Amino acid sequence: MSGERVPELPDQLANTLRRKVSGAQRDWRAPSVVARVVRRGAVQLDAFAGAADLGADGLADPALLSAGADVQYRMGSITKTFTAALVLQARDEGLLDLDDEVGAHLDVPAHGGATLRRMLCHLSGLQREPVGEVWETLRGPDLDALLADLAQAEAVLSPQERWHYSNLAFALLGQVVAARRGAPWATVLHERLLEPLGLRRTTTAPTAPVARGYFVDPYADRLHPEPLFPGHAFAPAAELWTTVADLATWGAFWAEPDPAVLAPATVAEMTHLHAMADLQQWTLGWGLGLMLHRRGERMLVGHDGAMPGFLASLVIERGSGLVVAVLTNTSRAADPASLALDLAETVLDAVPDEPQPWRPGAPVPADVEPLLGTWWAEGIEYAASWRAGSEPDVDGAEGGHLELRAVAAPPSKPPAVLRREGERWRVASGREQGEVLRVVRDASGAPTRLYWATYPMTRRPLPFGQ
Repeated sequence: MSGERVPELPDQLANTLRRKVSGAQRDWRAPSVVARVVRRGAVQLDAFAGAADLGADGLADPALLSAGADVQYRMGSITKTFTAALVLQARDEGLLDLDDEVGAHLDVPAHGGATLRRMLCHLSGLQREPVGEVWETLRGPDLDALLADLAQAEAVLSPQERWHYSNLAFALLGQVVAARRGAPWATVLHERLLEPLGLRRTTTAPTAPVARGYFVDPYADRLHPEPLFPGHAFAPAAELWTTVADLATWGAFWAEPDPAVLAPATVAEMTHLHAMADLQQWTLGWGLGLMLHRRGERMLVGHDGAMPGFLASLVIERGSGLVVAVLTNTSRAADPASLALDLAETVLDAVPDEPQPWRPGAPVPADVEPLLGTWWAEGIEYAASWRAGSEPDVDGAEGGHLELRAVAAPPSKPPAVLRREGERWRVASGREQGEVLRVVRDASGAPTRLYWATYPMTRRPLPFGQ
């Protein structure tokens, strides 16, 4: 994707987007709103409105600290995407399995049967918050209290019953990472994500220049500074501070992952639907630690965040490499998620990806050539084609692969992509993912029949049993 030309953002469109950001700051009565639009790693727009710090009384000169790309805001629950990435890194390295129970990694007095996978996609049934009035005391539990208090925590739903958001689950996932790595979550985060990706302004504690969080009085034009919330063992759920520049860089990673940090196939797995949060409209689902927004034919991934005095949103359209990051320093009446989605859809509607030119690929392997063409199964005609890597596969690999597509299928429906495994083929994506395609050849080596997930495929349409 990085080699593709990035469509330019017309000046008129850029001005429209900046007006949307300025309008949001006015309508929300927010001290400041900052937004960045990135496409395939290239910054296309910065939009800053308002002041990041108006002083402890909210009445200082706005010039005290202007909003900008290098000013830190709190990202809140977008932190969960970092914790999820650390869990999947550990899985890929064989340190854990997603179907492990949390009790296999932590000494817990209760809820040890919750699986890591269910916790990642909010299907564990665990209550939303750690035990105690954390949002009144504004102090997260230390590790000993987090684990000991699980004896008082509820399973408010049965596992897998339905989606139920749980900060407690992600606090525990962060401690699983720490236990498997033998280092605190913050240390693992820095060494394995922040440093490799150059996110030097993403930190566990505020680092100047930093925005001040406010509560906007709903009945008067005045601000009330919000206190800080030290997360402690709660940190893996919502602790991080970041800039709009760093947050957009993190979003660009999800669009085009660095294999040295997280395998592209793992990112694809994390952005697949695992749970439906919106049971009425089916517009919001969850992957493994990531939100999935359905907007018409588009699927956008990312996460929202909230902490006292701050709201945030990150939205990514992976196919185009488009990233929108929005941060604001108010915790009342603002809606950065809707703004981020609006900015993303406006850009994609106005400046769609340019079609990439077709180019011939490498020669078809000699033993694959006879497989190409038409095959029939269950009365359906399929076309078998070879793609030599002129376009990346869904898992990011560049090698050649076999494709099977129903001839009558609409162009929008992706084909089944098959990878060679010795004398057989495995479906890597699409219809019958995970199943095997077996080739039967005659004495001359010519293919006479295929078995796809055990269903026979023949060169002409035949009824079952022939």
